[in-house]
Amino acid sequence: MSKLSPISSLTPLEARADYGALSDAILDHDKRYHGDDAPIISDAEYDALRQRLNAIEVAFPELKLAQSPSEKVGAKPSSRFAKVAHVVPMLSLDNCFSDVDVADFVGRVCRFLNLVNAPAFTAEPKIDGLSCSLRYEKGILTTAATRGDGAEGEDVTANVKTIADIPHHLSGSIIPDVLEVRGEIYLTHADFQALNAQQEKTGDKIFANPRNAAAGSLRQIDSTVTAKRPLRFFAYAWGEVIWDSQPVTQLEMVQSFAGFGFQINPRMKLCNSTQDMLLVYRGIETDRANLGYDIDGVVYKVNDLALQARLGFVSRAPRWATAHKFPAEQATTLLEGIEIQVGRTGAHTPVAKLKPVTVGGVVVSNATLHNAEEIARLDVRVGDTVIVQRAGDVIPQVLGFIPEKRSVQSEAFAFPTHCSCALQTALVQEEIASGETSAVRRCSGEFACPFQQVEHLKHFVSRRAFDIDGLGDKQIEFFFSDPDLPVKTPADIFTLKARDEAELIKKLKNKEGFGELSVKNLFDSIESRRSIELERFIFGLGIRHVGETTAKIMARAYGNWVNFEAAALKVAAGDAEVRAEMDAIDQVGDTVIDAVARYFNEPHNRNAVDRLAAQLRILDAEKPTSHSAVSGKTIVFTGSLEKLTRDEAKAMAERLGAKVSGSVSKKTDLVVAGPGAGSKLTTAAALGVSVISEDEWLALVS
Repeated sequence: MSKLSPISSLTPLEARADYGALSDAILDHDKRYHGDDAPIISDAEYDALRQRLNAIEVAFPELKLAQSPSEKVGAKPSSRFAKVAHVVPMLSLDNCFSDVDVADFVGRVCRFLNLVNAPAFTAEPKIDGLSCSLRYEKGILTTAATRGDGAEGEDVTANVKTIADIPHHLSGSIIPDVLEVRGEIYLTHADFQALNAQQEKTGDKIFANPRNAAAGSLRQIDSTVTAKRPLRFFAYAWGEVIWDSQPVTQLEMVQSFAGFGFQINPRMKLCNSTQDMLLVYRGIETDRANLGYDIDGVVYKVNDLALQARLGFVSRAPRWATAHKFPAEQATTLLEGIEIQVGRTGAHTPVAKLKPVTVGGVVVSNATLHNAEEIARLDVRVGDTVIVQRAGDVIPQVLGFIPEKRSVQSEAFAFPTHCSCALQTALVQEEIASGETSAVRRCSGEFACPFQQVEHLKHFVSRRAFDIDGLGDKQIEFFFSDPDLPVKTPADIFTLKARDEAELIKKLKNKEGFGELSVKNLFDSIESRRSIELERFIFGLGIRHVGETTAKIMARAYGNWVNFEAAALKVAAGDAEVRAEMDAIDQVGDTVIDAVARYFNEPHNRNAVDRLAAQLRILDAEKPTSHSAVSGKTIVFTGSLEKLTRDEAKAMAERLGAKVSGSVSKKTDLVVAGPGAGSKLTTAAALGVSVISEDEWLALVS
């Protein structure tokens, strides 16, 4: 390249030579950076090359090439997104919707930590965007991933590298060895409007709201498309960190992100009381319209990171943080119909079919009506003008109708008494735990009902169960109804290819959403799930009341499929001893046990499970990684603990690899007893189970 003479002094010949050298250099650096992840110049040097290229194009427009680097950003399109496992799971937040909820949250934190005075909290706007995790090693951005299911997300590294707010190298003199910065990718209101105007001009898709536009932009296969979208990023959290100089508070940690080159939210504040938290909330809520980007609430976090560690997590959310959502937004629209949807458990749920209306920035065309009693209470009728409410990500709901706009010809909605499936089985209302009759009406046909069979299959292939790519709702419905290659049970999915691969390709290759390549990808996806984690397998069975968390708890309690199946079959047969053992598992009670018993007592289910298990390799539950003195042992806490709260003691035991039970049995290894311990000590003595004090427990695990 020629020496960097001022652009104004270049002759046309010099400009041509300079321009060619610049073009070649930029394309080479793009390949090294985006394609090889091995840049050899700094961002500043690269930017200088681009600025000079642009300046030459302005001064000598005749030199600009159709394929000029100034028209390109990013690398060549990738074939598809790979998956990235999160070293530290990306969890969701619990929600608060009122001042009382916030006070309750603070109270729970204090009780768990046994504190008289509340700790300090941070408060910050909850950005309505797309969560993203950025991994830096030795200060260099190596991987970017979406949240996904919390355990693994999509690899969007190439796309993220086109976002100006995200540094490719961390700034500062003290850089962590490993730092996973997490935050929200979003669009401002102004950028969103400009993007939609451009989309409309070119005849492309119009986005419903900034969040959808941001998500769609980030998940482009072609990173050059993402580069044209004005995405932004706020950093507010982190995953894995290896750093000798890590701050000790939430606020200090987030402020350190600014030093590394990230944008952090200027509205983040430190609060020393519940009143302070609510004042920040009111201020942000009042100024919401002036922020220039979408938010849907305020997030509170315990500021002290040591206290965060003590508080830990419950299910899929931290105990030390919560989101205080803004009040629901409302709109009025026409109720065009009421549709009954049949769920996996046979529940018949009425859904309001609405004339599309925008509520809180989202176009709403469906809203829940819950059940027959709710329709009667609201007295809503087809043709009514109704009030619709939406709060955050909650399913929109109908609040009522406007009487003066009701037609005199309107008729009350008659809820069906029988399932609309071919069996026409009667709908029933079960008795719930309180002894009252459930408001939910369910199809009594259960597993013979084709609607429920289809929903079971959809659940089975869903992301949190078997997560089979290429088998969405439409594909499941197609296979279920196909007379030649039917899929009626989960096992049928794994025999599709063996039954008639050629016939399947022939049927699907001309069908919408399928081509020969997509059929191959479907087979590959199915094959990849022949090895499945025990907790996913249990969850995928669709046992009523056994959700994702319960499936994980039971998987860890029994360790492997052989043990779980044996216990389930014995419970189904009425074995009182095995039932008691299952009841002793923490967070497993009569409702879950009865559901397991009913499921495994049904011959159709037993046959379906046996056929499915024969197609798979069911992996044993993950064993505790801890090598502590209590790893793998079953612990019972009883009496009043004085140095730890019960919740904190339980969380401590689980972190150390122990299982916590609510009752003493012959499988109990240790009872930790405080003052006031009662009958559990008697049971422990009778069974010969060791009993220790709280001080002895703390010494044991220290």
